[in-house]
Amino acid sequence: MSLRNPEQQTAVLHEEGPILILAGAGSGKTRVITHRIAHLIQKKKVHPQNILAVTFTNKAANEIKHRVGSLIQQNVDRLWIGTFHSICTRILRTHAPSLGYSTDFTIFDDQDSLSLIKKCLKTLNLDDSKLEPKAVLGQINRAKNKGFVSSEFSNRTSNYFEKTVSSIYELYQSELAKNNSMDFGDLLLQTVEIFRTRPEVLTEYQDQFRYVLIDEYQDTNRIQYLFAHSIAKAHKNICAV
Repeated sequence: MSLRNPEQQTAVLHEEGPILILAGAGSGKTRVITHRIAHLIQKKKVHPQNILAVTFTNKAANEIKHRVGSLIQQNVDRLWIGTFHSICTRILRTHAPSLGYSTDFTIFDDQDSLSLIKKCLKTLNLDDSKLEPKAVLGQINRAKNKGFVSSEFSNRTSNYFEKTVSSIYELYQSELAKNNSMDFGDLLLQTVEIFRTRPEVLTEYQDQFRYVLIDEYQDTNRIQYLFAHSIAKAHKNICAV
């Protein structure tokens, strides 16, 4: 393997248990991630489907997949490499019915979400000239990033704005469900909710993903941490870069 220094070699060859890799820009962290995946497949004989690699951009995911394919000289389609959102979407396409959604649910973009927030304000007789829809949506997104479903957020409100947003959040989620839709924040939140309420589903993915790798780990928010922690806590083979 073409590695630059002993530290990279150590990171690649580390096998069981958690490992934290601290690496600056241009120091070869993508090289380490790809070589580590290749090592697990070729030397440890780990099936590609038992490895989960999570990145923050589709570009990074495609780059890792391409490099791993070049290293092992075989098809990497069965590797689960993608962003948090794409991985969670893939899981939800199978298990969303347990939350009352069908598997062909649609995903709202920011504009769709903003339009629905405005509709909710009108339904609740709230003046959108005094309550900025973008601010409301931003507060809901922050709640989801912290892992709070609408009922949990309601219990954590501390001022008038948050209490008002709480009632909007509840209606907003109800309207999303009626439309068989989720927003970007739901993709992680609802996946973690399935893991929490359906332990047999969590066990299924814990058994599948025996090795977890997360790039740019310093950028993870609470809901992303909860997702990664839920899957990795069974085998504790998590590599955070």
